[in-house]
Amino acid sequence: MTRKAPVKATLSSVLLVVACLLVPLGTLSTWAKYEIGDSDRYVSAMAPLAGDADVQNAVADAVTTGVMKNLDVGALESVVQDYLHDAVVSFTDTDAFRGAWNTANRAAHDAVQQALDEGTTGPVTLDLAPVTRQVKQQLEADGVPFAGRIPVAHTEVTLLPAGDLAALRKGFHTFQLAGLWLPLAAVVCAVAGLALAARRRRALTWTALGVALGAAALLVALPLARALTLSDISDASNKAATAAVYDALTSPMRTASWVLVAVGAVVALAVWLGGHPFSRARNAASPLRREHSGDTRRPPHDTHITGNRADDRLVPGPPQARP
Repeated sequence: MTRKAPVKATLSSVLLVVACLLVPLGTLSTWAKYEIGDSDRYVSAMAPLAGDADVQNAVADAVTTGVMKNLDVGALESVVQDYLHDAVVSFTDTDAFRGAWNTANRAAHDAVQQALDEGTTGPVTLDLAPVTRQVKQQLEADGVPFAGRIPVAHTEVTLLPAGDLAALRKGFHTFQLAGLWLPLAAVVCAVAGLALAARRRRALTWTALGVALGAAALLVALPLARALTLSDISDASNKAATAAVYDALTSPMRTASWVLVAVGAVVALAVWLGGHPFSRARNAASPLRREHSGDTRRPPHDTHITGNRADDRLVPGPPQARP
């Protein structure tokens, strides 16, 4: 073994370990850059939530509370509040609500991205004024007496408190800047590590397992982060709606992680089976199977055997008489 061999082995191991560690980080950076950082994809991810019952109830509660703060109906307050809440819930099943929901989420995304990029310190909110405006128009069309008095105020739902935004900005913004560079670095480290490995089959097996474990670690971290996010929310309705939003936004990251787990496990199993002793035994036994398969063709050199060659002993001759 040359002096360079231990150095190459050590460098190979380090590169492969780094590649495996970069798998969950690369998945997270790609998600932050191209799923959360892109306005259209963010709105597309949030759009199905317009039909989620928990989100609809949370929107109805927020709109009703915001309107009733600025609407004086005297002794009919309780009746009007219930009627308004039911009207908002009914409105959430319409195409108009879905359009207003997408508009509000696009504005919220732009506010979140601006806060991350520019370092603003205030909270980020979701403005439900478009929903209130649509509900008011619907009630006016139905002839509800107090509908014209409904103020279209900026009913805001806090998405990120100021304290959480300050803690999130550094890490999340860093992942967005990294983007595809982290996955690319993982691929480069893996290729370089395998190229330097003395036993590449074994190195490939362990690298594939490392990729699967790295992706599995992210799958474990996501529900833990979900639990921490929901632990600070006391209202049951808002907690259910926040859980639905969290699941919708992290769905692409979960899918990518499961794909990496599956690919890593399949590659590791295929490489291991390819180098298994049983596999080598089957390959070694293949000439014997061909001999018993009925193939009676003989090698070309056997067709020119003469009596003057030593190989004539392979050809049956007449029986010799015993003395």
